[in-house]
Amino acid sequence: MREEQREACLKAARASSYWHLLGIELADLEDGFARLRLPVRAELQQGYGALHGGAITSLADSALAVALISLVEPDQRVSTVEIKVNFLRAVRAGQLVAEAHIVHKGRRLALGEVDVRNKEGELVAKGLATFAISR
Repeated sequence: MREEQREACLKAARASSYWHLLGIELADLEDGFARLRLPVRAELQQGYGALHGGAITSLADSALAVALISLVEPDQRVSTVEIKVNFLRAVRAGQLVAEAHIVHKGRRLALGEVDVRNKEGELVAKGLATFAISR
């Protein structure tokens, strides 16, 4: 990965007030791959005491976006066009880890998939997303 791509990913992570609100942290970054972490907190729970699906989706979407940013030029932007997340088990405590990789990157569209796992390594959610690439 070129240094300017790495810096663009780090800049995006530092600049996101939403990431700070949720507590998302960038853990690992390679070409077309990102690993993000999210600590489970009471503020992110839904009414039944489990982590809200919106928080899980935000983690998955963010991991995919960073994985794609690692592949585009510094003057390009990425935007989610569509995301699908299957929730496989409830999460009530611990930390989630999202591992995203880009399956296909074209000139204007990209496709990525992401696995979200709990602290025991169990699959919590699986996602697939399409992104637009623009200048």
